[in-house]
This record gives sequence, structure tokens and C-alpha cells, in this order.
Amino acid sequence: MNQQVFMSASVATEVSGLLTEKQKSALITLLADDDAVVYHKVRDEILSHGSTVSDWLRPYTLNSDPLLRRRSLEIVNHLGRKAADNRFLTFCVSQGEDLDVEEGAWLLTQTQYPATNIEAYQALLDSHAWNLRERIGFGADSEQLLTIINEYLFGELSFVGNEQSYYDPENSYLNRVMDRRTGNPINLCLVYLLLARRLRLPVIGIGLPGHFVCRFQSAAREVYIDVFNRGKFLTRANCINYLMQGNYGLQDAYLTPVTPRRMLTRICGNLHQIYRHLELAEETARLQRYLVALSR
Repeated sequence: MNQQVFMSASVATEVSGLLTEKQKSALITLLADDDAVVYHKVRDEILSHGSTVSDWLRPYTLNSDPLLRRRSLEIVNHLGRKAADNRFLTFCVSQGEDLDVEEGAWLLTQTQYPATNIEAYQALLDSHAWNLRERIGFGADSEQLLTIINEYLFGELSFVGNEQSYYDPENSYLNRVMDRRTGNPINLCLVYLLLARRLRLPVIGIGLPGHFVCRFQSAAREVYIDVFNRGKFLTRANCINYLMQGNYGLQDAYLTPVTPRRMLTRICGNLHQIYRHLELAEETARLQRYLVALSR
């Protein structure tokens, strides 16, 4: 009987080209059907109408029926991720070497978490920067200034490198790094850089092989900051020693500031390797598309 109802709704849709309220109601009823075959046919039918279906389907993501709620949410998220995928790819191919890495990171986040409220996270970063601005004394030298940032970020807020689950994909999505206050080296550096940018401080990213650090560069001094290790201060000699001990060799490029585009590429490269290791083919292919777009 349910198969017959589905066929009737589908035929009517093909004739009209649009879904009437009655057809929407019929599809919603079938979306919660226990028959998996019916569900997949209904899902395909709904998806065939594109992103506009999210508008009338979204209220059902809060429905009291757990099956309808879960399936509605899955479809809405699928469409949201597809739209976010297109936005991120457009950003990658249209921006230059000095792209806005914050915008890029948030667009990347939405490809996995399409409901991410970017404005709310940006406001949170603004709030952190404001708190820091009130604590930094006028005339503080570089080490005093960076110590205040470290005490706030790693002491008060408890950000820490995720050593236990280093290869967790969530370490590479900025919203989850901020939610959980943990991540991998490059994304913790990204948080540090975004705060520094709001404070107008000369902090840049340094892409060491196998690691990522920040560098505070002023006319008087340079300080390397190992954000993954609670902001530990390093010297250039420490970084060179790291390179030599790791048999990476000494190349000027290793200690050269990373452009925003290269930083975003490295974040995507990390995710690509993680998904490939986890044997998630669809996710691996998605990140491969991003890497191709960023390489242009």
C-alpha cells in the first residue's frame, strides 16, 4: 500500500514540477516508514527537488517521532553539506595566495557541519580578543605580551593539544576545535593567529615539516610559539634542532611564513590523509577535490 502511495505522489510531482502541500504531507508520512526500500525511494524523490526542500523539511528535524526526526535531519544535512561544498570550492578557485584564512576555515567547517553559526563563533573570538586587550599593558615587551595570551588561552580557557586522539578529524574543523578546546598543531595555531589578528599583533604561521608553530616577529625580537604544547616559547635554534633531529634537513622554506592559501591547503591535506587512513572513500574524495582547487 505504501509503495502505491509513493508512486502516486511521484507521478503527480513529475506532472506538476512542484510539490503541493498534499504531496509534501504524503512524502513526510512515508519518510518515517519502517520499510527501508520505501524510505530510500522517498529520500531520492525529496532530494531530486534540490536545496529548496530544506525549508519545508527543517521543522521535522524537531519532530517527536525519532525516526522522522533522524531522517529529516540526515536529508537537511546532506543538502546543507552539498551547498557548503560548492561554496568552499568557489572560494578556493576564486581567491589568491593571500586569501582570508578565517573565511576559508569557516567555509571548510560548514562542509562537514553545515549548521555552524559562523557569526556566533566570530563573536566568541572577538570576545576573547577583547578580554586579552584589557589585560595587555601598554608598553609590554613581546615575552610579557605573549605570556598574557598563553595564560588566558591555555590556562583560563584550557586549550590543549589533542595528543590522545591526534588523528581525530574533529581536530581539523575550527568549530570543533573551539568547542572542545583541543586540536592539532595547525588548527590551534589558527586560533592563536585569529586572536593575534584581532589584536593587531605581528604573529604568523610557520609550517615546519610534521609540526606547525607560530612566530611573533618584531623589530627587536622574534619568538616562536609552540601552540600545541601550551604556547611554549622556542628560538630559531630550537626549530633548527627539531629539523635536524627529525632528519628533515635545513631548508629556508621550513622557517618561512606560510601564506594563508598554503595554510588552508595544509589543513585540507591533513584531513585528506586522515580520511584515507580511516578508509572513508566519500570524505577522501571530497578533500581531494578541495586540494585540487587550492592547487590552481
